[in-house]
Amino acid sequence: MGNRIINQGLTSFILVVWMAINIFLFVWFYFFYDLGDQFFYTRHLLGSALAWARAPAAVLNFNCLLILLPVCRNLLSLVRGSFMCCGRTMRKQLDKNLSFHKLVAYTIGLMTAVHIIAHLLNVEWYNNSRRGVYDGLSKALSDLEDTENTTYLNPFRDIDTTDAQQTPTRFVFTTIAGLTGIIITLALILIITSSMEVIRRSYFEVFWFTHHLFIIFFAGLVFHGAGRVVRSQQSTDPPHNFTFCKDRFEEWGLIPECPVPQFAGGFPQTWMWVIAPMILYVFERLLRFIRYMQAVRYRKIVIRPSKVLELQLVKNGFKMDVGQYVFLNCPAISQLEWHPFTMTSAPEEDFFSVHIRSAGDWTEKLISMVEQLPEGAQGPKMGVDGPFGTASEDVFDYEVAMLVGAGIGVTPFASILKSIWYKFKDSNPSLHTRKIYFYWLCRETNAFEWFADLLQVLEKEMEGRGMGNFLTYKLYLTGWDQSHATHVMVHFDEDTDVVTGLKQKTHYGRPNWEKEFEQVRKENPTAVVGTFLCGPAALATVLEKKCAKYSDVDPRKTKFYFNKENF
Repeated sequence: MGNRIINQGLTSFILVVWMAINIFLFVWFYFFYDLGDQFFYTRHLLGSALAWARAPAAVLNFNCLLILLPVCRNLLSLVRGSFMCCGRTMRKQLDKNLSFHKLVAYTIGLMTAVHIIAHLLNVEWYNNSRRGVYDGLSKALSDLEDTENTTYLNPFRDIDTTDAQQTPTRFVFTTIAGLTGIIITLALILIITSSMEVIRRSYFEVFWFTHHLFIIFFAGLVFHGAGRVVRSQQSTDPPHNFTFCKDRFEEWGLIPECPVPQFAGGFPQTWMWVIAPMILYVFERLLRFIRYMQAVRYRKIVIRPSKVLELQLVKNGFKMDVGQYVFLNCPAISQLEWHPFTMTSAPEEDFFSVHIRSAGDWTEKLISMVEQLPEGAQGPKMGVDGPFGTASEDVFDYEVAMLVGAGIGVTPFASILKSIWYKFKDSNPSLHTRKIYFYWLCRETNAFEWFADLLQVLEKEMEGRGMGNFLTYKLYLTGWDQSHATHVMVHFDEDTDVVTGLKQKTHYGRPNWEKEFEQVRKENPTAVVGTFLCGPAALATVLEKKCAKYSDVDPRKTKFYFNKENF
């Protein structure tokens, strides 16, 4: 339990606070509408469905306030910078922005469903009350109106005498509340369904375009309450005492004790919840547009093995840190699509680079365009937004670091290892990290080729400085055939690896993480170890559990902190 607190304590606390606020809002507004005197007559028409519609609406307001904040990348980078003086645990929470974004989105989806079901019941009961299906009080309340038609309680002002179901249908499709409700619901359904992992991975463009329906969602949300469908009793002089007058509705307006009750819709409040994050997001997009307009030059274009494209780019005033990422836009492919890529260059270099693997329509089109370029030509126009911070920025804050990359997920660690090389080359005293363990898992041998050169340079640099133990790296090939295995066996006794040309031999299969963590803990009995992953969620689950298992609650012993790249 103590080990889990080390890695997840603050995250759990934040989630508990968020959940507590949601529960408080739901319970508070449920009882406000279920017990409030001003809603006595409204409850008579609608029953408990009134409270079940309004309580989720309050939770929706709160979560719609939050939903845009985790995707304001520039805001997060600014906040991350302001936390540099604070603990790493606080900064780690910013790396969970997309997880929190999804959690809030699921809550919005759930509360929307409850809100819709309750209001569908309300519409039916409003209609039945207007037709006199229920008691005399319900009919009397539904018939209330004045010459300006402003003090009514039942929003069904006329009824279709030939078709009982025509009135609710007309109400839904002709009122502000009904129309905006339909628009909001359809937008939300498309946004959530297109965000499924299988769609996002295989059809990113579908995910990208449908996600921008959030503009329609928020526009509908702002105007949704303008219809003022839910109405409450207003104060009159003399006052209308519902406990005395509810059984004397035939005498309303005829005796001084029971004046005709007055009703009015509540003032729309949703816009007050969402206006601030909407303004922040507008500024976020403006800043992105300004960055997009800044010129980007190609320094070098290289097609690496396994159809990996390396772009070395130059942009005036561009400054980065290790492990950061940028969003790229190629107008020749799509004016609207932006895709995230981790930078593989080091901050000490006078350019920034990305490695792009062919995975989807956009990347395939970009690689195809580059392959057709004449020798030495500039590539297609490229817009760059960023850089943005990630968990890997904190790697040098740890005494010991475990870097785990899967496939192209090695890219943030390329930046880190390059930066280490420059720091050693320049004898930079700011490097406090004393040990790095690097693990790279790949399915095919070609994937190792573009990165092996960097590791060879690091091997020589460390040996030349007598620091051969600073970097321990292990490469794992998770896919091979019999012919490859035979070739390896023939060359097993050679000094360098047959796959990579490195002194460290390639391992076949997957790491035994129990053994690896045990070894790291044994070699670093009092260290704080940062474990960094850029790879699939399944591997993240395994490593996070191992960090919790092998961390010691004793502050004098080894502790593992898990960090994962998120885009």
